[in-house]
Amino acid sequence: MIRRANKKDIKGLIDLLYQADAVHHGIRPDLFKGNTPKYDERQLEAIIDDENTPIFIYDDGRVVGHAFCQIVEIKNHRLMQDIKTLYIDDICVDERVRGKHIGKALYEHVRDYALSIGCYNLTLNVWEGNDSALCFYKSMGMKVQKTGMEMIL
Repeated sequence: MIRRANKKDIKGLIDLLYQADAVHHGIRPDLFKGNTPKYDERQLEAIIDDENTPIFIYDDGRVVGHAFCQIVEIKNHRLMQDIKTLYIDDICVDERVRGKHIGKALYEHVRDYALSIGCYNLTLNVWEGNDSALCFYKSMGMKVQKTGMEMIL
């Protein structure tokens, strides 16, 4: 049920991106426009074609969940150790099927994929106020790595 996304999945991905945007807009309407997917069709085609930005989908006859990922490598940095990280840019499960452990299945698939390609860690960002996402990621064993802060002027 979980596989790499292909170009035939773009409509389903966009549908879920609208749902993800609704969550973010609800939390931070000062930052997120609302009713706007993060990527358009052309951008999704490029992401799908890029080996460093895998998208995994949960497919039960239609796209009901996605995990957008980015492989990030640091090499020969003056300060940082060489490291290969899988950054989870977005996980979203269709609101009509939430509570059926699809998010957990996607997360575990991404974790296993990261291990299989030699990643040291998984990272992601959670917006303050997205308490359900924070709780979910903590239940998956994730811990706070760093804290981003702001002052609205």
